[in-house]
Amino acid sequence: MRVYRKDICLNLSAIKHLINQNIMTKNLLRFRAIETVFDRDKDKVVKQESKKITDYFAMNVFTLETMRDFLSDDVYENVLISIKSGRQIDRVMADHIAAAMKAWALSKGCTHFTHWFQPLTGATAEKHDTFFTISSNGKAIENFSGGELVQQEPDASSFPSGGLRTTFEARGYTAWDPTSPAFLMEIGEGKTLCIPTIFITYTGEALDYKAPLLKSMNCLEEAALPVCHLFDRNVNKVFPTLGWEQEYFLVDEALFYARPDLVMTGRTLFGNPPAKGQQLDDHYFGTIPERAYSFMRDFEKEVLKLGIPVTTRHNEVAPSQFECAPIFEELNIAVDHNSLLMDVMDRIARKHHLRVLLHEKPYAGVNGSGKHNNWSMGTDNGKNLLSPGKTPKNRLQFLTFFVNTIKAVYDNADLLRASIASAGNDFRLGANEAPPAIISVFIGTLLEEVLQDIQDRVGDSTKFTEAFKSDLKIDLHNKIPNLFKDNTDRNRTSPFAFTGNKFEFRAVGSTANCAEPMIVLNAIVAKQLKSFKKNVDALIKEGYKKDGAILKELSNCIKSSKSIVFGGDGYSDEWVTEAEKRGLRNVKDTPRALDAYVDAKFVKLFKDCKIFSESELHARHEILLENYLIKNQIEAKVAEEIAMSQILPAAIDYQNRILGNITSAKNVGLVDPSLEVKSELYTNIANGIKGIVKSVEKINTDMEFADSKDETRSSAIAYYDRVKASVEELREHVDFLEKWLDDENWPLPKYRELLFIR
Repeated sequence: MRVYRKDICLNLSAIKHLINQNIMTKNLLRFRAIETVFDRDKDKVVKQESKKITDYFAMNVFTLETMRDFLSDDVYENVLISIKSGRQIDRVMADHIAAAMKAWALSKGCTHFTHWFQPLTGATAEKHDTFFTISSNGKAIENFSGGELVQQEPDASSFPSGGLRTTFEARGYTAWDPTSPAFLMEIGEGKTLCIPTIFITYTGEALDYKAPLLKSMNCLEEAALPVCHLFDRNVNKVFPTLGWEQEYFLVDEALFYARPDLVMTGRTLFGNPPAKGQQLDDHYFGTIPERAYSFMRDFEKEVLKLGIPVTTRHNEVAPSQFECAPIFEELNIAVDHNSLLMDVMDRIARKHHLRVLLHEKPYAGVNGSGKHNNWSMGTDNGKNLLSPGKTPKNRLQFLTFFVNTIKAVYDNADLLRASIASAGNDFRLGANEAPPAIISVFIGTLLEEVLQDIQDRVGDSTKFTEAFKSDLKIDLHNKIPNLFKDNTDRNRTSPFAFTGNKFEFRAVGSTANCAEPMIVLNAIVAKQLKSFKKNVDALIKEGYKKDGAILKELSNCIKSSKSIVFGGDGYSDEWVTEAEKRGLRNVKDTPRALDAYVDAKFVKLFKDCKIFSESELHARHEILLENYLIKNQIEAKVAEEIAMSQILPAAIDYQNRILGNITSAKNVGLVDPSLEVKSELYTNIANGIKGIVKSVEKINTDMEFADSKDETRSSAIAYYDRVKASVEELREHVDFLEKWLDDENWPLPKYRELLFIR
């Protein structure tokens, strides 16, 4: 094995010799990390049994089928009706379910249970309680009541509340969500019953992602059902569906721990891109490396046992980048499953001496990571409302939901942009690898022609005759093939693309909780569907036939929102100019993007949809701003610490070696032909050192300015405008020194090692 550097090849035996001779004491961690990676005993990875997935899928989930085994027929039927209809489960029934859950959990070896929830920290949360208790006669028993199932009281004071709660107001509640099944979490030898819940304050405000997500789903159903009934009176339920695609990087844990920036921020604050990165496109869909493959099989088995239907794995664009994706599920369950998957991935990676990097941009100069959210709507009779269908009626239904979604995006683009705003995603959006910060919709040439035809023919009153209104004599439906996805290309530069039978929101960041953008999407589509139905009803009252009224209103929607439709290169400078002409905003930074959450227009939207109160929106706005500010604050401090405590000493040490070499030659009177080159090298290093010191001083000045602001928003904007720019300036000086310092003097694992040593 060899470790490559710019002028020599240093083999492992040489590294060990230098370590033993204490020559490389300053850079011990980097080279020991490399040695550790090469010495990994691949055979220590646990060999997985070859079983059919169907043998263990959902074995750790309290499914309806499992519930049936532990409940009487009468109770089971009542539970099923309650879950499917959304009817509240009373306390008596909750006691029956709790007893069944306990019996099942104990049969699986569980000793504890927890209310599993998703606070606004970006992580999941849990507080474990034991089934064990002491009865009144002093006997040890296992107990789990309906009350414990339905509600618990974790401390709410230490979770983000945005001012909804103060430190001394600690009370908060978790409440059972019966629409998402309970599951068993296996960690080592321990097993815990996890019950998905919402998390609210003492006064009922949401402190999590799940509570508003459930409200948004209800709102969408209430708006979509009347529109569905224009086409099919037998539809009783409409629900959004989601299929997410999770991108991530893997890095060996030894290299990870040798990079303080990865440990503290999840991304590399310094580092020159290697000569070979992703230019050859040889990693994408390539053969999966053995260690990554072993990790994938291991974590996939664990999440499949938890009922997460992952079906896809592959190499992504960048070296050491990968992706997994599941079968589509109902939105609430899909969101829970993605949050759970991220937890499991991290835990299983550690068993393989790996770390999962979920940051949107862990490495500069290579592809970042997203989490494409593929969203659609389904009905209880098995229809996908965004699938074109085979009959004129079904195709008109498709056009209705398709056009209304586009109109919703056009009217609420700023809010949709806010839903994907984060410190990490700022590095990714618009970076010629991910969709731009400009919200647009890609639908393909064929559907563009269909919409233009509707606008031209239906929008022209001279062509929209009474016969047309009555008989729907138009061939629009025949222009939509049954398998539309095979008749259009995909546009990876579009943030919001129609891909055959769903919309793919590509701009969502890899660390994001899927609930945030899905809450917004549900809400804006619900608002638009309500408006559409109201206008169609008005047209029918004016004398239009139903189909004619639908097409007339669709034409109005198309005409007013067509500027959001774009099928070209979203990465191009020309699109930025064109988007501005169309009136589409390009909000590049998170602090300003988040303003949409407290815009009066969108506050009203959420209040009308009964998803957020005004105080909840202002609280969320404050939490998101503070999260952005703190993450940038941490990055600035970590960058300063690494630069001053590791890079600067290494540069000075190498500078002194060069100076000593020059001085020695002069002292003995030798004529050194390379003196000019050495002097230039010395000067370059001196300039790099000077640049680091000045940049650190500027960071401190800018942080002091940003932290002096009275409002969180002003402070967050100052971090984006000034501190972030100063950290990037520091990076330039550090990366400059990496090119000039002797490889043995460089303290941090380099990109070539992080990305290519596996």
